[in-house]
Amino acid sequence: MSKLDGKLAAAKDLFLKKYETFESGLNGSYNAPFNETRKSALNAFSNVGLPSNRLEDWKYTNISPLLKHDYKLSATARNLTADDLSKFLFEGLENNLMVFVNGRFNKSLSNYTVAEAGVVVDNLRHQVDSGSDVVKDHLSRHAGFEEEGFVALNTAFAHDGVFVSVPDNTEVAEPIHVLYISDSADGEFFAAPRNLIVAGKNSKVAVVESYHALRGSDHAYLNNVVTEIVAEENANVEHIKIQDEDRQAYHICRSQSHIKRDSKVTQINIDMGGRLVRNDLNMEMSDQNCEAELIGLYMGTGRQHIDNHTFIDHAMPHCLSTELYKGILGGKAQGVFNGKVMVRQDAQKTNAYQTNQALLLTDDAVINSKPELEIYADDVKCSHGATVGQLDEEALFYLRSRGIPRDKAHSLLQYAFASDVLGYIGLDNVREQLEARVVERFHTL
Repeated sequence: MSKLDGKLAAAKDLFLKKYETFESGLNGSYNAPFNETRKSALNAFSNVGLPSNRLEDWKYTNISPLLKHDYKLSATARNLTADDLSKFLFEGLENNLMVFVNGRFNKSLSNYTVAEAGVVVDNLRHQVDSGSDVVKDHLSRHAGFEEEGFVALNTAFAHDGVFVSVPDNTEVAEPIHVLYISDSADGEFFAAPRNLIVAGKNSKVAVVESYHALRGSDHAYLNNVVTEIVAEENANVEHIKIQDEDRQAYHICRSQSHIKRDSKVTQINIDMGGRLVRNDLNMEMSDQNCEAELIGLYMGTGRQHIDNHTFIDHAMPHCLSTELYKGILGGKAQGVFNGKVMVRQDAQKTNAYQTNQALLLTDDAVINSKPELEIYADDVKCSHGATVGQLDEEALFYLRSRGIPRDKAHSLLQYAFASDVLGYIGLDNVREQLEARVVERFHTL
């Protein structure tokens, strides 16, 4: 057994032992039908364990740093006030807020009142305990865990997260902000946020899901996230995920979108923080005339490692997918992009476009890019491409010659590179404030 195999086995055994403690604290959730799913997921985790970089999908991402820590199932957080959250909020969304601290719902900090009849915005644990039919129909039905160690681990330890259910023929006028706060001042901890978003027929909803750490969170922690999105016929879902965690954080995320006839899902992912980050972003178009937009921007410096694996599955004809991913890396940061588009035999008249671009600011920054098209239909329009480069010296000289300081000129060129990604955000307030945060981050790369 290699040294890495030994670490993986030890980590698996540690989580299996912790499950007994976790299960004993479920209280009312112990008798919920979902608990049987938890046990199945635990069994799957016992079989597959955690991934090694000998696996093709993990070739460039070694999770050894993640395995060095003895995570608590939960950590005591400081007593937070609304002022503690202010810098993480978006103007106009202060009254549409669901707050989770160290993976647990915080009712006192949350402030959400939905105007539209029939819309449910709640913490998932409450919906599981109350026997929600939507939970029974969709939770863990789309993000399979049988061969995915981190998904199985999340499903087994899923304790809470956001639940959004929009009934048929309903448009939710105000976006929903789901705020995950991590506070590791009390020690290392592990959280398994589980999110479920279901948009009914002819409905529309926008969800902003953001992850941040409090100052003084000096210990390592692991957020292992799974989000399932279901868009019923002719639904429109915009999902914006912002990851700006502490440099001691490990962030693993699986997002699974199930898109039905005439529906559109736009998923925008912004990664700025984290020590080791892995995103698996999957979109399945299961019927005709679906549209999927998968848009991402990742920024890293120091020794950050950010890995994005995407999979867009065209299973039926007359569907459109657009994928645009851009990365900016400085210091000794490492990035990974593996984007796969599958066009199945029955998916005639498919249009699929994929672009991946990376900007390396230093000689030590590294990007591993692997765009893929797998096409089994013959009447399609598909393209993909990947480019890697540095800042344009001529453009930099032009800006400097007009009296613009070097740091400012660098930021302007980085913003020009990233701006088309941010332009996909349809929520004006969120886009404008996020642009300001991104520009501020350019000065640290």
